[in-house]
Amino acid sequence: MLVTIYGARGSFPSAQHSMMRYGGNTTCVALQLVDGTHMFFDAGTGLRNYGKDLLRAGLPDRAHFLLSHLHHDHVFGMPFFEPVYRPDFELVVHRVHPADEPPFNPIPRIFDGVQTPVPLHDLPCRVTVAADEAPSFTIGSAQVRRIALNHPGGCTGFRVDDADGGSFTFFTDNELHPPGPTTSTAEEQAEFAKGTGVLFHDAQYLSPEMAQHAGWGHSSVDQALAQGKAARPALLLLTHHDPDRNDAALGAIGEEVAD
Repeated sequence: MLVTIYGARGSFPSAQHSMMRYGGNTTCVALQLVDGTHMFFDAGTGLRNYGKDLLRAGLPDRAHFLLSHLHHDHVFGMPFFEPVYRPDFELVVHRVHPADEPPFNPIPRIFDGVQTPVPLHDLPCRVTVAADEAPSFTIGSAQVRRIALNHPGGCTGFRVDDADGGSFTFFTDNELHPPGPTTSTAEEQAEFAKGTGVLFHDAQYLSPEMAQHAGWGHSSVDQALAQGKAARPALLLLTHHDPDRNDAALGAIGEEVAD
């Protein structure tokens, strides 16, 4: 399994000289499975660069798209994903499971001809909706599981276990200890992610900032670290960085938590 992070910024893309090291693109993570299958999580602004990389490497026949939720910073990039304008490409969409709604296909909402100038029926690529309403399903050589996270409007976390033993868990936009009822507890989430190779977890805020942002659907660095200790991944990646947090601030956080 090959994991590539194309976007790890939260809430809004940031384009400043002081944010070049950790990047300003919003959430997008690509996986290439051991059997060559391509899949990606979320369509933030980082998706544009992923599309360019796919074209440079030789466009695959298809890629699987898994979306955690429909907030704008996670779908900004889809109209700028160049493969969808190629007739020799298939986008396999795995339906979103928002709070209190049945699963649905997000692509018609994005390519509605109003928010973007290209309506769905004008896309040259083939869009296929996967029939995977179950909590566990197969993509290529991997088994994929989903879990509901704590975020306003709903959010889905995913775990991918590939045939080569590699595994990746995607927990963006997740408040581990929300002030109200939980969709899933920190303990349930830790069990879901236990022993994963990579845990990609929301850590937008610092602990002193949490009181002001309680209920916003994000976790603190300290909370994400505690969750890492509970889940014991081989590698914990802190993500969904605050759009105002520059490289110096993120670097300081990294040095502090490295021990």
